[in-house]
Amino acid sequence: MGLAADQAATRKSAKYADFTAAYIFQPIAVENLGPINASALDFISNLGQKKISYLSGDDREAQFSFERISVAINSVLLHDSFCIDCPDQ
Repeated sequence: MGLAADQAATRKSAKYADFTAAYIFQPIAVENLGPINASALDFISNLGQKKISYLSGDDREAQFSFERISVAINSVLLHDSFCIDCPDQ
């Protein structure tokens, strides 16, 4: 499960390999039915559970992070499904 997402993340890492010296790069790849690549899953879980939860005091921060990512992806997909400059069909 998530094999395609892991392969996409590997391709993204190769594409942006030059950024790794100056930035922390974490590829995020999500499949159509929801699986996310393993490294992003670990990164977001760690960020939510250990970093953001510590500052906010809310143990649900990891779940909130996944929900925000889901909303952002769905917003982009919904936006891209509308054609503003398309001629009437």
